[in-house]
Amino acid sequence: MDSQALTAPKYRDAQFLTSASRLSQCPEDSGWEVAFAGRSNAGKSSAINSLTKNHKLARTSKTPGRTQLINFFSLSEQQRLVDLPGYGFAKVPRAVKEEWTRQLENYLAKRESLRGMILLMDVRHPLQPFDQQMLDWALAANMPVHILLTKADKLKKGPAKNTLLKVRSGLAAHAELVSVQLFSALKHTGHDELVAVLNAWLTDTSVYEEDEEEFIDEAP
Repeated sequence: MDSQALTAPKYRDAQFLTSASRLSQCPEDSGWEVAFAGRSNAGKSSAINSLTKNHKLARTSKTPGRTQLINFFSLSEQQRLVDLPGYGFAKVPRAVKEEWTRQLENYLAKRESLRGMILLMDVRHPLQPFDQQMLDWALAANMPVHILLTKADKLKKGPAKNTLLKVRSGLAAHAELVSVQLFSALKHTGHDELVAVLNAWLTDTSVYEEDEEEFIDEAP
């Protein structure tokens, strides 16, 4: 693995790379990437823009066509952030949603460079059916998930903390793979915790060492 991948990325340097509507259009499947997923009203673009301190990087759109795109942002030659299409309120035909679901599942199941998922949920409405579907996909693939309970500024500290503890408790059985935090793009709170998770996923080489050991063990 390229030594660049050992260096924590500078999120301010994030640049738009490309958009894809299906797996075959995605960038070369090398290096490491982390996907951001969430319902269309979860504040996903705001979180990415807040993280990178670039309010124009991840743009929102109300047009159905844009909601179907997987957007890639480069941090370095070997590190990327991925903005997965979110929906929930998108008024599109059932067939379009079914195709979107197929392509999303295809990406999550087959993208070898995907190191983990940042799953965003409105702190006032966590663990909706779509959120659970994303969790199920990730857990089935043994993929780590870090949940951002967004718009934490919309609640007072007590209720926000109670929601955090409730969500953590509900997912305690998956604690090895799933972590949870409060986040506010508006107040710029929760960045340090998010960055720590991203840095670990985008710089930890142990996963490749484990792969190499498995390959050696399987060799005749």
